[in-house]
Amino acid sequence: MLHAPRGISCSNMLKRLYIQNYALIKQLDIDFYNGFSVLTGETGAGKSIILGALALVMGGRADTKTISDGEERCIIEAEFRDDNDNHNDNYIIRRELNSNGRSRSFVNDEVVTQAELKELAAQLIDIHSQHANLLIGNDDFQLGIVDTIAQNDNERQQYATCYQAYREAEKALRDLQALAAKTSKDQDYLSFQYQQLEEAQLEDPNELTSLEEEEYRLNHVEEMKQQLTIALQALDGDEGGAAQGIHEANNQLRNLDIGERLRSVEIELKDIIHEVERLSDQTEFDPERLQIVQERLDIINSLLRKHQVQTISELITLRDQWAEQLNRIANFDEDIAAYEQAVAKALAALSDAAKTLRKSREGVRTTICEHLTHDLQQLGIAHAKVDIEISDLDDFTENGHDNVQFLFAANLNQSLRRVSEVASGGEISRFMLCVKALIASTNGLPTIIFDEIDTGVSGEVATQMGQIIRQMATSRQIIAITHLPQIATQAKTQYLVYKQDEQDRTQTHIRQLNEQERQTYLDQFYASISRAIASQDAQ
Repeated sequence: MLHAPRGISCSNMLKRLYIQNYALIKQLDIDFYNGFSVLTGETGAGKSIILGALALVMGGRADTKTISDGEERCIIEAEFRDDNDNHNDNYIIRRELNSNGRSRSFVNDEVVTQAELKELAAQLIDIHSQHANLLIGNDDFQLGIVDTIAQNDNERQQYATCYQAYREAEKALRDLQALAAKTSKDQDYLSFQYQQLEEAQLEDPNELTSLEEEEYRLNHVEEMKQQLTIALQALDGDEGGAAQGIHEANNQLRNLDIGERLRSVEIELKDIIHEVERLSDQTEFDPERLQIVQERLDIINSLLRKHQVQTISELITLRDQWAEQLNRIANFDEDIAAYEQAVAKALAALSDAAKTLRKSREGVRTTICEHLTHDLQQLGIAHAKVDIEISDLDDFTENGHDNVQFLFAANLNQSLRRVSEVASGGEISRFMLCVKALIASTNGLPTIIFDEIDTGVSGEVATQMGQIIRQMATSRQIIAITHLPQIATQAKTQYLVYKQDEQDRTQTHIRQLNEQERQTYLDQFYASISRAIASQDAQ
């Protein structure tokens, strides 16, 4: 199993991306470098396709529709390498997607699950796509910004432990209360059933067998009496019997060896005669005892039928179980009180942990607001104001007891309101860039990808945005997809993404521009601007 490392070095950046049979890309192999790089090209050239492939190899959702037409599978491979030659931190991540829908992921040729791949990817790269701007209206995202800047992992872990303990204590109390409510309704029934078995005084598991044998004897007294009498006459009758015959034979054979054996038989026979006489004397019809035995058998058999069991042992088990349930019912109030105390104790610990967590968040509130306000003003929102409102939630959640809301005002004397409610598209793009810049200064993430974060901006604002991104890239790798030359000129490396019609298909390609090609790109852009202005003036 892959174990993603913690605190991956910032030098561990995206160095190479290989794509095969993905959408319009038949085969692409491109190297990336440290610092700030931009991907440029016409709309529809395939910049977002490259980004989609990168997202897939980092654990994104697989879709067989992205496999190039007529191909059986696509392969995407991303290499993250440490420039300090620390090979322990090097990762070659490969994703293979087959047309049958099967997807496999590898890290350094070791098969990993998609969850494991995402865990590693989260520590290597942050892909900020265009739709990510919508996250600014998400409460959890805003809370995550504050927690990232606060670096409050210990506080959040402590809170999470207390939250789990509280939820478990609450569940245990609810389960006990539900059981008490349900069982209490059955108390009269249980009590009746238990009392019946208790009054039966069932103790001996073999009692049924003994009673059945005794009933048989009592019902066959006359027959047994007659049999004993006949047997006694045969053994020792007045007119001769076995005893007399053996005695005479013993007298005749006393001097022979066989005589000793006959003497033993004679002694044994006398014991048998005495036992038969005893049994005969004791065997008398006893109607009262027979009635007692039969009534006892009726009680036991009735209980066996009623409870649909076969043995007295099973009846005893039922009786003991009901006794335990009745005892528990009697002690429910005491047990519930103990569980309520446990919940109160867990809630107190949770409340303390939530206050500590709140303190960590409050501690960075001013810093965040000042940085965002300053950077937004640098990006052309001269009167930008940012504040963070932290208030209590109605209940404790897995993330704390805090509702975090980013408030924003773009104009002078404008009241602060939620960012998602008042910011324009261009303002949200700038806001998100400032957030990313602030986060990047804290979390040490090696690589950040921006997909057209410059949407809705132009002119001097775009220049300022490019400068902020370039500053972010001094300590990490930044790759941005952009249409703006003001941003492209700030980059250390520029790539051109373009499409070509080749034989029976259109393919997307990418290549790194040299300095002369970069200048040509700028000249063409500014020429198009001049033509647009001239056309406007003519109108």
